Amino acid sequence: MVKEGIPFIALPFVAAVALAVFGFWLIAVFLLAIAAFMAYFFRDPKRIVPDGDGLILSAADGRVTRIDETPDGKFVSVFLSPLDVHINRSPISGQIREVNYVAGKKMPATSDASSLENERNSLTIEGDGMTVTCTQIAGIVARRIVCWSKAGDNLTRGQKFGMIKFSSRTDLMMPVSVEIQVAVGDRVRGGETIIARMIPLANDTVPIIDSDLSAARTRLAV
Repeated sequence: MVKEGIPFIALPFVAAVALAVFGFWLIAVFLLAIAAFMAYFFRDPKRIVPDGDGLILSAADGRVTRIDETPDGKFVSVFLSPLDVHINRSPISGQIREVNYVAGKKMPATSDASSLENERNSLTIEGDGMTVTCTQIAGIVARRIVCWSKAGDNLTRGQKFGMIKFSSRTDLMMPVSVEIQVAVGDRVRGGETIIARMIPLANDTVPIIDSDLSAARTRLAV
């Protein structure tokens, strides 16, 4: 469990105990249920980060709701329901070049407009031969975006860098040269699911030099 969840768990738990002492069992049980849900919501499960070159991992648990390609790159959006793990993880290994926070609206995170209008925090990460921008987006019931990292920090692939409290969305903007590995509707896991893979440049073409060409023509003439 992440430390940000402690107040959300402690408050209803203490209130439940106090009410139980005075015999208000029904309300106490209700508050205990809230405390249990908060403990579940702020859970911090271990993840097995895949190895390999050029991999871009999901930054969050949830469901893929949008895949798009723009002149700036390829884009994948993941929606997190209140039942999903809300910890955000770095999609690649690299250095954070920029962190850009924008105070915005509280539109539903399922809306495509939320990427441009909602409260959001973008991390631009450079590493593994690419630049990836990961954006934390607050939804209609999200109360706060948490980012533990800052510009200049180095992250490893799958490393935790923040979380969004309650329903939210995470966007990834990647280079045009990547190959998307998921489809709309897929369930993904932060730090484990491969969202995209960098396509290696073709470098296996052997150039033909003049001497080789002359020898080939001589063999054909014979």
